[in-house]
Amino acid sequence: MKTKYYLTVVFAWICSGLTAQNVLTKEEAVATALDNNYGVKIAKKSVEVADNNTSILNAGFLPTVSGSAGATYNLDNTEAEFSNGETTILNGAESSRYNASVNVNYVLFDGLGRRYNYKRLKEEYQLTELQARETIENTILQLFSVYYNAAQLTDNLDALKQTLNVTKDRLVRAGYQFEYGQNTKLEVLNAEVDINNDSINIINTRQELKNAKRDLKLVLGETFTEDFQVETEVDFTLQFQKDSLFEKAKSRNVALLQTEKNIAISKLDINSGKSAYLPTVGLTGSYGWNKNNNNAASFVAVSTNTGLSGGVNLSWNLFDGGATITRVKNARINLETQQLEKENLLLSIERDFNNAWDDYMNKLEIYNIQEKNILTAQNNFERTEEKFKIGQVNSIEFRQAQLNLLNAELSRNSAKFEAKLSELQILQISGELLNVQF
Repeated sequence: MKTKYYLTVVFAWICSGLTAQNVLTKEEAVATALDNNYGVKIAKKSVEVADNNTSILNAGFLPTVSGSAGATYNLDNTEAEFSNGETTILNGAESSRYNASVNVNYVLFDGLGRRYNYKRLKEEYQLTELQARETIENTILQLFSVYYNAAQLTDNLDALKQTLNVTKDRLVRAGYQFEYGQNTKLEVLNAEVDINNDSINIINTRQELKNAKRDLKLVLGETFTEDFQVETEVDFTLQFQKDSLFEKAKSRNVALLQTEKNIAISKLDINSGKSAYLPTVGLTGSYGWNKNNNNAASFVAVSTNTGLSGGVNLSWNLFDGGATITRVKNARINLETQQLEKENLLLSIERDFNNAWDDYMNKLEIYNIQEKNILTAQNNFERTEEKFKIGQVNSIEFRQAQLNLLNAELSRNSAKFEAKLSELQILQISGELLNVQF
């Protein structure tokens, strides 16, 4: 009775531990990855830097203000001869000078170079946002790749446990039949071998599941100390028709949008290069203070000056050896290159979209077939089990029906998650991945 009591307590404790495990939902996984994934964090920091670069403080439109100050001390031996013929000799004559000033420089006109550079910074900021979006999309795909791998292994583990339970029941039945002389020892040995094989499969799958969860933690940027479960249910939520999705791909694909930003930046580079052909006009101003303490040989002992000064300057680089011409030519070539890359990318997007769409349709059809195959394999197993119980089917035929059902379940699990990942890939190509509910 004591042993039975302890077994009951242990079993209850194990069950309570299993039910207490947290379930990491898909929505929670996405939110956690967006907050904690290190690749996403780095991408967000790049956006912050690009945002800082677009500030008026970095555009060159504001004046520059600088201050300067200095002091000089002299100790001289001086011999001075005045116009009346008198001569003065000073040894160790002291003199000092002090100065301080505030200087202001402001560029009134630089050939519109600042204006184009400021626009370029705006475009670069938007380009950085698109690069961050691409990182987020790739992270989400990576997340679901490992998440669904863990989910598939969870389903596989459940199927393997059910198979093991059936094999254990068969061993118990074979043992009773052997005791009562209805079967030979061979049936018992066959059941024990199958139990060992089923147990090994469970051990291997359980280890694969642990590894998959570790991969998932890495993508999430988390270090969970407690075990967790994942959702195994999958909803196919693709609501768009093929043509409408393809139109979205040609306007919202993140790689295409980045190429268009590069084209806009190249156009601004051309205009910025042309600005070097024009003159630069600037204003200068300063406020200064100067004090001189002269030695005894000077006519003025002490002099102090304060005052404002201002001016206008103009500089025009009439010829810089052809550097500006070369820079503008290269900017035009770079623009043509970006336009060619866009045309090539459109062809790649069309190919990738059609391949992804066909792959999704095929995998979805395979999944539906596998669902039907499960019903057939289940029906076959149940009938074989009934015949096995009344002795019309031997253990080898029963085992084969059992394995057929198991293989059908494993194939169905694989097809289910592969079809879902294909759906996500279509959504990424079409630029809709971040607009769906997971």
